[in-house]
Amino acid sequence: MASVHIHIREAKEGDCGRILRLIRELAEYEKLSDQVKISEEALRADGFGKNPFYHCLVAERLPAPGEPQEPCIVGYGLYYFIYSTWTGRNVYLEDIYVTPEYRGQGIGSKIIKKVAEVALDQGCSQFRLAVLDWNKRAMDLYKALGAHDLTEAEGWHSFRFEGEAMRELAGR
Repeated sequence: MASVHIHIREAKEGDCGRILRLIRELAEYEKLSDQVKISEEALRADGFGKNPFYHCLVAERLPAPGEPQEPCIVGYGLYYFIYSTWTGRNVYLEDIYVTPEYRGQGIGSKIIKKVAEVALDQGCSQFRLAVLDWNKRAMDLYKALGAHDLTEAEGWHSFRFEGEAMRELAGR
């Protein structure tokens, strides 16, 4: 294979089909495929409307000069802004994923560094993310890049309300 050049760029609306396929690959990798309910249409509406709920970066493989292939998206990082009552503006990286054949080439690190750059440009004081407890490779990467494991350091646990529990809370 010729030299691989990877470009990290903001996702475009037309990338949503490929991003959805990568979301499904990530869910399969995490053994949570049954939890993916999102559609390509929802990704388009939620990420590219007037007030986007999320932002997304894609890692695009660019062909070498003279190579007949088209550029190909081989990874993504989906993030959004949150707010901490203690520290103010934060960014949360919901997903980071690189296809298996492109792992180990620093693409995940490039995506994370770009999210950090965006966060600083937006005045964020923290960059947060979560990882499954069995994904040691990812935890090791995050720690090597300077992240702190809040479960180890502060004992935080993550919770969520969904479906019926949300409706019951809302009285619906």
